[in-house]
Amino acid sequence: MRFDTTGKVSLDHIYTQPDPRAYFTVLRTLDYCVPQLAKPYFAKLLKEYREERRVAVPKVVDIGCSYGINAALLKYDVAMDELYARYGGDAAAGLTREGLLARDRELSRARRPAQSPRFIGLDTSENALDYAREAGFLDGTVHADLENHDPTPDQRALLSGADLVFSTGCIGYVTERTLTRVVRAQGGHRPWMAHFVLRMFPFDPVERALAGLGYETTRIDGMHKQRRFASPEEQALVLDTMAAAGVDATGLEAEGWLYAQLYVSRPYGPAGRLRSHDPHDPNREQL
Repeated sequence: MRFDTTGKVSLDHIYTQPDPRAYFTVLRTLDYCVPQLAKPYFAKLLKEYREERRVAVPKVVDIGCSYGINAALLKYDVAMDELYARYGGDAAAGLTREGLLARDRELSRARRPAQSPRFIGLDTSENALDYAREAGFLDGTVHADLENHDPTPDQRALLSGADLVFSTGCIGYVTERTLTRVVRAQGGHRPWMAHFVLRMFPFDPVERALAGLGYETTRIDGMHKQRRFASPEEQALVLDTMAAAGVDATGLEAEGWLYAQLYVSRPYGPAGRLRSHDPHDPNREQL
């Protein structure tokens, strides 16, 4: 196994294949589940945005979208277990890429409601973006490294007009540089944001940068499993990283899982006032 500088095992190869079979085959063995856990929180935020801003079809920028997983879960109401079975079984193994795409396009046609959100995927993997767009999961794609480069005029046009910005696990590799460039691509408009961030990565630099752009951020209560550690060596390396950063892993990462926390950022002012984003909170509408 190869490990990156944070101690996490390198899984780069599963994000660059022509189709998502390797992605789901590998991550299934690790019980990767954060997109499923994020789904009700994202759905709640979409509902609030529609109601407060009177936008019937919100535009979402999904940072680090890979094969359009968040888009598929939210637009077609599928579940991660369904996707694992869809791409990891014998039936998928016998299909060509075109065969997989044809099957996914049928899913898109059959299960997309009339007013589902529009998803723009931002990622550094061109193969993953191409597949997600051709399958109908993503409505547009931006193949860019915004950590190191400003978006081109065409990329800015695709990013602009975003109502919400989501991510599930890329913060730490993606920093405030990318988020700042996404916000600046909007002109004077400021989309709402929701990021699931591994506890091993500090969010403070992102929060400070967003505050400078007119946002207030809240960390939502609760810990969310991302995946199991790939090996005892990965766990030991990650625990060392967390200890060096002063993060206590007792009862969480020390027990064998990576955990994420949810941060929601909205513009300052009455229209951006934060409510509860726990989808299980019976009082959330009154907060």
